[in-house]
Amino acid sequence: MHTAAGIDYLAVPPAGDPATAPVVIAWHLLSPPSTPRSFADAVPLAGFDAWRIYPALPLPEGDVRQLGYADAVRNLQYPIPRTAALAFPAMLDELRARLGFGDVPVGLVGGSAGAAAMLSALVGGADVAAAVAISPVVQLKAATDATGRVFGVEYPWDAETLAMAAELDFVARAAEITAPLRLIVGDQDDAEGFRRPAEALHAALPGSDLVIVEGMGHALADAQLVPVPQAPQVDALAVDWLRAHLT
Repeated sequence: MHTAAGIDYLAVPPAGDPATAPVVIAWHLLSPPSTPRSFADAVPLAGFDAWRIYPALPLPEGDVRQLGYADAVRNLQYPIPRTAALAFPAMLDELRARLGFGDVPVGLVGGSAGAAAMLSALVGGADVAAAVAISPVVQLKAATDATGRVFGVEYPWDAETLAMAAELDFVARAAEITAPLRLIVGDQDDAEGFRRPAEALHAALPGSDLVIVEGMGHALADAQLVPVPQAPQVDALAVDWLRAHLT
């Protein structure tokens, strides 16, 4: 692991010319696979000759589980993707200088909270050729409420956290997304929290693509970080989309 703009990352070089190969930045989930290495194992972008760079999501200091119990939105679900997106331009500039690639096409991939980081970067004006969102957090409020149902709790929304949720409502902000976007969602994922928001973003975003993967839930790996059986299908879907737009 190395660090760029304060963000740890794993870099997998291309088989071809490192100066001219396209670049893909891929943010992991907070659910498994929850690290750059495990996300690279689940989504290796097999067969795509590109720089594949897997940044770590910027987790807060302290016990993440306890921070989530204390206030999931203020402590985790809002600041993590927002901080990752804000760091992206400086991180990309530093990576370009360090790894030696030029003004090449850039693609983005993100899973769940990593997809929220990616979408935040897109609405923030990131100049990228294409993007792939896997099990994405498309609407923060819907995703938070879905997580609460899993744990049998109801998040206590207030004016401040509703404003955070509005900032990370990418259906409402669809007009700010200009990169070609593929959304990949499991048919076993929570309908209200993830599938329907993805469907709504697809409907609101001309030129986007939505794929529902049969038998897949939200995570892309099990608790031991072993990729789920559908991971190769997800990887192939990501590669097809990126290859079509980056090469």
